[in-house]
Amino acid sequence: MAVTDPVGDFLTRIRNALMARHAYVEVPASKLLKAICDVLLDQGYIRGYRWVETPNNQGKLVIALKYDPRTGEPAIRELKRVSKPSRRVYAPARRLPRVYDGLGIAIISTSQGVMTDKEARRRNIGGEVLCYIF
Repeated sequence: MAVTDPVGDFLTRIRNALMARHAYVEVPASKLLKAICDVLLDQGYIRGYRWVETPNNQGKLVIALKYDPRTGEPAIRELKRVSKPSRRVYAPARRLPRVYDGLGIAIISTSQGVMTDKEARRRNIGGEVLCYIF
């Protein structure tokens, strides 16, 4: 069955893997999901990821999830999809959302690539608000 919301599917797979305390999660690959993984890696929410080629030429992303070494708590506590295929959410630079007063991040898809809300605010560009991570 075809997935109509790849970003929503991506977030749900990560959320489920974190609840099950998996070390890795596999998701179908795309350039957008790779860009989101880059942001998650830069912000310290995942340990790493790699693109693996598959026979159907789509590929998959294998994401190494991050947990606190002392408590075992996941680095990602909350994942929330904001812009959905049925309701797109866009924000100009001056009205980009702040997640938990700056403790979390919003991932924004802009004309200059996928970035955090802080980076988009710094560059003074708006875009589509994909999700919140805390």
